[in-house]
Amino acid sequence: MNSTKIPIDLIMARMAEDAEKAQKRVSKASDVLLGELNYELGLTPYEIVYEEDRVKLKHYFRNENAENKLKTPLLVVYALINRETMLDLQPDRSVVKTFLQEGIDLYMVDWGYPKPKDRFLTIDDHVNGYMNNIIDFIRDRHQVPKVNLMGICMGGTFSVIYSALHPEKIKNLITTVTPSNFDTDKGLLHIWMKDIDVERMIRTFGNIPGDLMNFGFLLLNPARLMIDKYVGFMENMDNRDFVENFVRMERWIFDSPDVPGETFRQFVEDCYKNNLLIQSKMHLDGKKVDLKNLTMPLINFYGEYDHLVPPEACNRLTSAVGSKDTQDVCLETGHIGIYVSSKFQRQFAPRIAQWLKERDQTDQAELVRKQQSVSDIKKQAAAKKPKTAPKVKNKRAAKPAGTMKKPLSVPQPIHQTTAKRGRSLLIQKISEAI
Repeated sequence: MNSTKIPIDLIMARMAEDAEKAQKRVSKASDVLLGELNYELGLTPYEIVYEEDRVKLKHYFRNENAENKLKTPLLVVYALINRETMLDLQPDRSVVKTFLQEGIDLYMVDWGYPKPKDRFLTIDDHVNGYMNNIIDFIRDRHQVPKVNLMGICMGGTFSVIYSALHPEKIKNLITTVTPSNFDTDKGLLHIWMKDIDVERMIRTFGNIPGDLMNFGFLLLNPARLMIDKYVGFMENMDNRDFVENFVRMERWIFDSPDVPGETFRQFVEDCYKNNLLIQSKMHLDGKKVDLKNLTMPLINFYGEYDHLVPPEACNRLTSAVGSKDTQDVCLETGHIGIYVSSKFQRQFAPRIAQWLKERDQTDQAELVRKQQSVSDIKKQAAAKKPKTAPKVKNKRAAKPAGTMKKPLSVPQPIHQTTAKRGRSLLIQKISEAI
């Protein structure tokens, strides 16, 4: 049997061609890498409108000329791990920019960088403390009874918990790559977390270091996250746009705040180890987190190839809540691709904007119908009312001179800082003891 032979001159010609291409790429890459690069994150203008401890609230300036502007503001809550700048990573792939162009009045929580004194902050402090104060601030600022709430990853879990405890303050709920069911072995992270010695970690570190968590995330898929992506960089290092986007992503990945120790402990024990949330058995400050309280419209996004929060960790939420208006949206991408992939930019932020506008219009139509119904009832009652002579009102007796009016009560502010809440409770306890 004759074997196929490749002429040696063909092999040498191909090697020479590849070497020439590599030389040109390296030559061009030196100009790109030594030149000026734009790798700044979060360039969309915003203002800081609220601060409490390390936490800040960003308000972005929407396009006031957009059609069908939303009347209800949207609050975005990111995870404590990594930074919210992911939603504004680069100008042509910015979820923030899309929301603003759609006429959404956008707010976003910046959790900041925890300090050693934050070690004892719990999930309750973040949800019923910081988040509740921020939402009350937005409600007060816009004079609205409810806000739209969007949570991402761990921030999505916080948003689910908050909406179950305070359903009267949330109009629509959006969850993206949000873990709610932790009883799955599909993701390596879920397997690790079930056996992790969280008590020893907190004794050792206090707050859990962001660098430690980043190293753990890299180990979940080392071939792709530590080898493949840098091979891709070498193959495209002569492309300025690719290099700039690569550096932006690297800056975001390694800008990881620490996580408060007690928050980490409760998240691991209540969620990963005991899976209390999806069963409505989780408690915060003595109150049960009952998912049946989530009666507001809910849309739930997750990634089919997400190695951190697999579909099995997300897709049970809509069936566990009390709302009849729910949607699951599974996109063929990973944990980060939902926010930064050019392909999924058209399937994510614009869809959320449309979903919110549909419910905003429905609410307005319902309000008009109710007003018309009340008006019709009043007209019918007036038509049936018998005509009678007008009654003569008795003259009021004049008040004696010097009578004082009842003093007006001063309204208390809607939100209090975590420190103020703690001091008020302490004063109350001391008074009771005395």
